[in-house]
Amino acid sequence: MPTKVTIFNNGPIRIEGEFTIVDAEGAAFDLAGRTAIGLCRCGLSMNKPFCDGTHGKQGFDSPCKAFALPAPKPKV
Repeated sequence: MPTKVTIFNNGPIRIEGEFTIVDAEGAAFDLAGRTAIGLCRCGLSMNKPFCDGTHGKQGFDSPCKAFALPAPKPKV
């Protein structure tokens, strides 16, 4: 199954499928076999980088609508 990333309005980023999440040093998080996980977008989770639902209690407001990115600039 290809990986799917969903940005929830006023909530987390959900990743589903086959994926690995690594820290800044490249060490993988142990996801205990999960094939879906929510990542914090509000910055308030006590379990970063994972969502713990705090956004709902704190009134996090960040709707996201899909849009087209401009083409990347050529590397010189």
